[in-house]
Amino acid sequence: MRRFVRYIVPVVAFLLALSGCAPEPDNPIKSNELPAIYPDYVGVTVPAGIAPLNFNMLDEQVDYVNVNVKGSKSGEMSCHGEWADFDIDDWKELTRQNIGGKLTLSVCVRKDGRWKQYKDFDVFISDSPLEEFGLTYRRIPPGYEVGGDIGIYQRDIHSFDEFPILTETAVPGRCMNCHTANRTNPNRITMQIRGTGGGTMIQRDGKQTWLETKTDSTKAAGSYSYWHPSGDYCAMAVNSVHQAFFVGTGQRIEVYHRFSDVEVLDVRTNELLLSPLLQTEDLEIFPAFSSDGTEIYYSTSKPCNVPAEYEKVKCSICKIGFDAKAGTFGETVDTLLNGPAAGKSFTLARPSYDGRWMMYCVSSRGNFPVCQDDADLWLMDLKTRQVRELKEVNSAGAESFHNWSENSHWFVYSSKAENGMYSQLFIAHIDKRGRVSKPFLLPQRNPLKFYREMMDSYNVPDFTKVKVDFDAHEAYQQVFDNKRIQVKIRQ
Repeated sequence: MRRFVRYIVPVVAFLLALSGCAPEPDNPIKSNELPAIYPDYVGVTVPAGIAPLNFNMLDEQVDYVNVNVKGSKSGEMSCHGEWADFDIDDWKELTRQNIGGKLTLSVCVRKDGRWKQYKDFDVFISDSPLEEFGLTYRRIPPGYEVGGDIGIYQRDIHSFDEFPILTETAVPGRCMNCHTANRTNPNRITMQIRGTGGGTMIQRDGKQTWLETKTDSTKAAGSYSYWHPSGDYCAMAVNSVHQAFFVGTGQRIEVYHRFSDVEVLDVRTNELLLSPLLQTEDLEIFPAFSSDGTEIYYSTSKPCNVPAEYEKVKCSICKIGFDAKAGTFGETVDTLLNGPAAGKSFTLARPSYDGRWMMYCVSSRGNFPVCQDDADLWLMDLKTRQVRELKEVNSAGAESFHNWSENSHWFVYSSKAENGMYSQLFIAHIDKRGRVSKPFLLPQRNPLKFYREMMDSYNVPDFTKVKVDFDAHEAYQQVFDNKRIQVKIRQ
């Protein structure tokens, strides 16, 4: 035994010493080029406390990376290894020390035994906080059918931790979508389950209520939901969703609706509020309450012979008054953006919670922008109704499904900018003048490996103030018991 100990101790000591050593850049060749990194975090603006902006070198012949980070106000840190993998606590503390300032990153790499030092780049730390716990989103394989473990997830944006809320493994063979929290606060949250045993789930203060929202007077169950700021009402679209596939073209799919209306559910009484102005032969879709709850924004298009006339679908964005106290609608409709006149389709109106802006999608056609490669984000100043394209975030891929942070200084959206097929999540800052920073891809611990191996698209992202507390076991029982409270029409 003594002989064994005599030999094993030096070996362990040697391995411990080796693990503590890190090669230091030796006479690096200096370059005036910025480092080619993935994701592209050069010059982005981030909130203090965000998860580390870990990155990989795009040159996969690089075998070692050494990064030094220095704050413009105080603090410094470094990391080294196969990719830039920052310590979470050190990174978050450094961002907090430099609120309103910046971090300067110096990158050295080793390739073929030689070191190279790139031009430094900056990451700006906003003085606008992002205090939400994280993001919720649906992850779905782009297979255009139920299967592959579709799921609703939440992610702590201050770390790399992801948690399932409800996945297909819990409710096999079902599709879940349209999950919506009340302005980042999940004390009010809704979700729709499609298929046998489906229904609309309304969770209030942790209690699930499962509803049948289709009635004899309405054409389908509610979807595409949006909460009233009071938490007493939920606006919904009533529609049928269909898919058609292109053959022999660069396009893959066209998603369309044969009908669509807008209604409001009073979650206190389980009654639907209807207006003849929102139940016409036109297709009303994607409702959203204004910041003060006195108006409903929505998109509308003329009926067409879809899918044959898919190119004729041009949506306008309109609004109608809403009286929350009386539970009644206004008597006139105001058109903010006229789709047919512009030869465009305007969808997914999302007013900021401070009442200043409205962000929306612009595409050449259709009412499902995530499937339109030319879908871009635009911004309207609700005070002046002036509009502009958000060139800071738009790409050759589809940008869509955007939502605001509670303080209206950050927004998240899904984009196919990276590869044209899989939607990924980006976050960007917007200041009080409407200027938007360079967006940043949702951080991952080893981003190149993660996004290469991730075969899901992210869609319908939204911020949540706190972690969503959801009982998936109860949801399973509700789905397979198939007992629903039937909503009624308020007379």
